[in-house]
Amino acid sequence: MVLGGVAFAGCVSTETVEATSSPSKREFRGAWIQAVNGQWIGMSTSQMQQTLSYQLDELWKDGVNAIIFQVRPECDALYKSDIEPWSRFLTGEQGVAPRPYWDPLQWMIDECHKRGMELHAWINPYRAKTKTTQALAPNHIAVKRPDLYYEYDGLYVLDPAREEAKDYICRVVDDIVKRYDIDGLHIDDYFYPYPVAGQVINDDAQYRANRKGFTNKGDWRRDNVNIFIKQLSKTIHDRKPWVKFGVSPFGIYRNRNSDPKVGSATNGTQNYDDLYADVLLWVNNGWVDYCVPQLYWEIGHKAADYKTLIAWWNSHSSNRPLFIGEDVERTVKNADLDNPNVHQMDAKFKLHRQMPNVGGTVLWYAKAAVDNVGNYGSMLRGKYWRYRALQPTMPFIDDRSPKKPRKVKTAMTDDGFMLFWTAPKGSGWKDKAVKYVVYRFGQDEKVNLSDPSKIVSVTSRTYYKLPYTDGKTKYVYVVTALDRMSNESHGVVAKVKL
Repeated sequence: MVLGGVAFAGCVSTETVEATSSPSKREFRGAWIQAVNGQWIGMSTSQMQQTLSYQLDELWKDGVNAIIFQVRPECDALYKSDIEPWSRFLTGEQGVAPRPYWDPLQWMIDECHKRGMELHAWINPYRAKTKTTQALAPNHIAVKRPDLYYEYDGLYVLDPAREEAKDYICRVVDDIVKRYDIDGLHIDDYFYPYPVAGQVINDDAQYRANRKGFTNKGDWRRDNVNIFIKQLSKTIHDRKPWVKFGVSPFGIYRNRNSDPKVGSATNGTQNYDDLYADVLLWVNNGWVDYCVPQLYWEIGHKAADYKTLIAWWNSHSSNRPLFIGEDVERTVKNADLDNPNVHQMDAKFKLHRQMPNVGGTVLWYAKAAVDNVGNYGSMLRGKYWRYRALQPTMPFIDDRSPKKPRKVKTAMTDDGFMLFWTAPKGSGWKDKAVKYVVYRFGQDEKVNLSDPSKIVSVTSRTYYKLPYTDGKTKYVYVVTALDRMSNESHGVVAKVKL
């Protein structure tokens, strides 16, 4: 962009405006982009970049403000790693670098930040080999340390009971957090493996060797995972306190027949009893920064009713931000129980709005929204996510707002009429501005920064191109600063004629 030929145009005011957020202005709107389905195998570097660029553009139009990007499906890497091999889900062969060379994680960070989106790096902590992988690279952990994993139904799984396995995963995560400017580190629902009839987890020797005082193997397994979650959280925040640690567990914590006091009125696989994942303990102890239960069922499902489960999570998981994992395809394939002529998207979004502790949504999966199945993407951009939304704040990490932008001015340039500003001064990560919000009001409108319909841009840049026509119509623009945790500064007003 050429920014030469600067000349002042318009009148700029430096008056302060207080930003008071309402729930509708702050919402986590995420989408999972997965590698493990093999969607990129056989693509060239340019083809994959073009595909991802298109997806990001469409998701941005849909109102998405966070991408959860899978970078480690099976102890491998969709990024440059000196610890683990390049993923076969990227190049077709594990251990082979992409040609022409590129780093998908770094590329995605840059592209998301250009669009004002967050990038959360998604890893599968324990899974070391999927069923379909036939060959492992020489530097893969399962080749180098076969004692650290067990086999289960065609999978290789790093053993949660082994301290060296925990330390290894945390070493990988620390390497990612240290070298990449990610906004979050995300893990999914794979802890101990999903039960398969006739399959047995081979951990008897570990249990006998170190029971840690437990007489029940289920309690012992849960403790192994609990220790890991706490250790992983500490690893992330010791390196970069602002990186959000999120988990997306299976949608049922416990069934009521297993726990009459806490369990939900459901009848399905359970985090606590079957996957040995005590998600509520992690949330209540503050070991995770946000939770995204995968509520992939429809309203009215006999074993796992969506309405029952969203109400359950709303009631039981409020100690940390709660977002709901939505299955796009299943939502649009099932009719609304009260209006069979339409699918369940509207009914589900109404439930979201009724739940005071639900602060956002994550779409499974991104491509389904991009492909607009069941008109889902169009409904997002035209109705539910029509206006931009800022990320929910996380005051338990940081609750102090940055200073307001400086030197706000307008100028006519070779690229058009521009609004410029300078980053506010900040001494540390809590004070530094990383993004900016630009609002627009008519000259007679009250400046209300709680109104998301007035947001015209959320950007990491320090300029915004104004829609200049003839210089006769007056508008009021307001620029605020956001820090790492989306705390918002006071605003600075620029009065312009467009």
